Amino acid sequence: MTAFYALIRKDLILFLSDRRALVMTLVLPIVIAAFFGSLFGGNAKTSAIEVALVQQDTSEIGNKIAAGLKADPNLHITTMAMDDAEKAVRKGDQKVAIVLPAGFGEAAGAALFGNSKKPGIPLLYDPSQPAVLGMVKGMLTQQVMSVVSAEMFGGKMGQEMTARSMQQLQEQAKTDPDSKVLVDMLASVQKYQALPVKDGAAAGPSKGMTMPFTTLDKQLSSGIAEQGYNAYAHAFAGMGVQFILFMGIDMGIGILLAQRSGVWNRLLAAPVGLTQVLLARAASGAIIAFALLCIVFTVAVFVFGVHIASLPGFLGMALSFGVLTACLGLVIAAFGKTPEAARRIAMFAILIMVMLGGAWMPSFLFPSWMQQLTLAVPTRWAIDGLDAITWRGQDAMAVLPAMGVQLGFALVFALLAVWKFKRS
Repeated sequence: MTAFYALIRKDLILFLSDRRALVMTLVLPIVIAAFFGSLFGGNAKTSAIEVALVQQDTSEIGNKIAAGLKADPNLHITTMAMDDAEKAVRKGDQKVAIVLPAGFGEAAGAALFGNSKKPGIPLLYDPSQPAVLGMVKGMLTQQVMSVVSAEMFGGKMGQEMTARSMQQLQEQAKTDPDSKVLVDMLASVQKYQALPVKDGAAAGPSKGMTMPFTTLDKQLSSGIAEQGYNAYAHAFAGMGVQFILFMGIDMGIGILLAQRSGVWNRLLAAPVGLTQVLLARAASGAIIAFALLCIVFTVAVFVFGVHIASLPGFLGMALSFGVLTACLGLVIAAFGKTPEAARRIAMFAILIMVMLGGAWMPSFLFPSWMQQLTLAVPTRWAIDGLDAITWRGQDAMAVLPAMGVQLGFALVFALLAVWKFKRS
């Protein structure tokens, strides 16, 4: 055991002696996690969508629609000429351009309840922003329906159109008895529109058609404090897993370099067995990975407001992931023929693992078939377990399966490494 502890101490001293590598190992995941956390939400408010407005319809309806769009806090409206709007969208300066064509207000009013042709609103959009186009369409529909219906029921244009329709129907009633029913209905509408103004507000409907319901949104998560999804918590979990696995690559490459230089053979010539040397290297790697993940999340907690629901659960997750990282490093050393080839292959494999594990984007955004497929990847369990113990607010019992799966993968990696080293 004295030799075993000495081997672990040697690895720790060597790792801590390279100050620049240590700083970069800690700084890189923190900086990139902070970037991804702010990019995918964090605690910042979503910025308004940049939209250009080409207002060719200067009627009362057109002006009200433009005013409603400008008042929407989710949109940042910039009024432009048609040529300028096209150039801005092509260059990516504006995501969408709304074109209110001349005569739109009158045509929309005629088409609201009649059989007239529905007018179109051209929407110019950046090909890279199809999702933004859908959101702008919804906000535009809300404004158009509200303004046009209000004008038709209680505005000057609505009264004029009702009078014209009355004249047409009265002519038709001479030959079509059914038209008399419509004449009577429009007569009632005219009486309603003619009601006097009371206290500065029209007696008729002034706001037009609106949504007949509202939604009551409530976040639910486990634990005492319901904090909801925290993009920083997931970003630190993903980037912490990714860069600590990169450290596992360095650990495996270090063994290959020791074999090339002859240090490995001299080490095995000492009164220690191969299994003892490998276990000592795995233990030192697990300690380093555990400490790095704890430091990264300490910064996440005190700087970015990430909440850890259960400290024992987090420590268990960090320890099991540290063991997984160390055993993965042994596999890289066991099956890598040269340091150069092993580094490239291991880098590719780990990038695929962290991508499928949900490090770059949450796994719940994956297609359903991919969500099931990635359960065979150990990084998926590591990141989901860290998510569960942070923003999901679950306790230590909830992450026991994730810990068990990681330790199971670690055992398989360790057995493969020992078998390959002994065979060599």
